[in-house]
Amino acid sequence: MSDKKSNPPLLTAPENLTKSGRLKKEFYEEELARLQGELVKLQAWVDQAGLRVLIIFEGRGSAGKGGVIKRINERTSPRIVRTVALPKPNDRERTQWYFQRYVPHLPSAGEVVMFDRSWYNRSNVEWVMDYCTAEQHQEFLRTCPDFERMLVRSGIIILKYWFSVSYEEQEKRFNARNEEPIKRWKLSDIDLEEHRLYTKYSMAKDTTFQYTDTKQSPWFVVPSDEKRRARLNCISHILDSIPYQDVTPEPVVIPDREDMPYIRPPMREQTFVPLKY
Repeated sequence: MSDKKSNPPLLTAPENLTKSGRLKKEFYEEELARLQGELVKLQAWVDQAGLRVLIIFEGRGSAGKGGVIKRINERTSPRIVRTVALPKPNDRERTQWYFQRYVPHLPSAGEVVMFDRSWYNRSNVEWVMDYCTAEQHQEFLRTCPDFERMLVRSGIIILKYWFSVSYEEQEKRFNARNEEPIKRWKLSDIDLEEHRLYTKYSMAKDTTFQYTDTKQSPWFVVPSDEKRRARLNCISHILDSIPYQDVTPEPVVIPDREDMPYIRPPMREQTFVPLKY
């Protein structure tokens, strides 16, 4: 078993904190790099052992889901660790069994699949925004625990994370996005409505947990008002939740070029991009 992550540096040690009590950038980056190294070991074990891992990220707009997914993806292979972020259902998908559009994206052996929002759209966004009927909402809450139990019994490892952001912090992040043109695309009409309906979203989350926080597939809440802590805590929990061994391949021998007759075509016959830099 890897001795990786059980005893990380104390996050609350004074030397790791700013005067305001937040994690210092230097410590955060050092610890993130360490955890990303462990993620690479985890992916190698998932591949070798043929594990099927499903990680669900849920929460309000700007809660930090995308940030932690990005940090997980930075050092891992997209052939093993892949992200699923489905668009709104089309006309055909609206007539299907609700879970049907998600099933094709479930992990096969040797894969980690991260859902950036998932089937929980129904009990959160759709219910808050009145995109589903009361009957559809209730049917989802009744069906979802059984659906997830079937996945667990089939051998899929499920981790569900709810990123919890306060109203004040969400407003701060929305304002920051609004002020920067390159980030403004992140502010959708739904985000603005979710912010207005913050209390209703809290009710939706409470109801979702009441029905779907099960022994077989529990929810884990990630306090995310401070992004750096949220990322480190979530990644650390993923590593602690999946036992793995360090099967990192040994360095390989890079072969020399094989000599053979070859004449390169004239470079003037090729089109190069303009050398602006």
